[in-house]
Amino acid sequence: MLLALLHTSPAHIPVFDALRDAGQPDLTLRHVVREDLLVRAGESGPDSVAGDVRALLEAARDDGADGVLCTCSSIGGVAEDLAPALGVPVLRVDRPMAARAVAAGDRVAVVATVRSTFAPTVALVEEEAARAGRAVDVRTVFVDGAWERFLAGDRDGYLDRIAAAVDAVAECDAIVLAQASMADAADRARTALPVLSSPAPGLDAAAMECASVKRA
Repeated sequence: MLLALLHTSPAHIPVFDALRDAGQPDLTLRHVVREDLLVRAGESGPDSVAGDVRALLEAARDDGADGVLCTCSSIGGVAEDLAPALGVPVLRVDRPMAARAVAAGDRVAVVATVRSTFAPTVALVEEEAARAGRAVDVRTVFVDGAWERFLAGDRDGYLDRIAAAVDAVAECDAIVLAQASMADAADRARTALPVLSSPAPGLDAAAMECASVKRA
């Protein structure tokens, strides 16, 4: 099975390779990195990159991908909306995480280090809540200064800032780490609240979709 992954940072490549090695040995990953898409989505909105995303998805399909996983929360909704015209499954990495957050309770905190991530992630959580027939109260927590550390290559500083922000969250049922790059902060946080990240459940869901394509 061949899964194409659309990233907006090369830092995601080893994360998903390790997850594949640990739990999806039959899955071949093909990584596509376009850092400019996140920058442009932040400046002009996710819809501004729809044409580029469409071209990347079509190229992945034409290269034989059984499915595509978009690992960027800011543009994941754009990629997912293009799936019907593509002919192969296109998944956003954060949807399974959002479903788990809704299942945990009706108070969800979304933590992010890039502000453009908030709108699509909050909308996704609310969409999953509506699908489950539940009401949900979503609040956002911005980790100031963290993204600058990520861009500077200071991974520990990045994760430590996120973990501190997570530990400061109270009175909610689940904490969502809105970006795939934030996942390892869950291990550094000391809160007793559920801290949910997207890479592992997102890759598992994509693998299941690829398998269904092969069976069909």
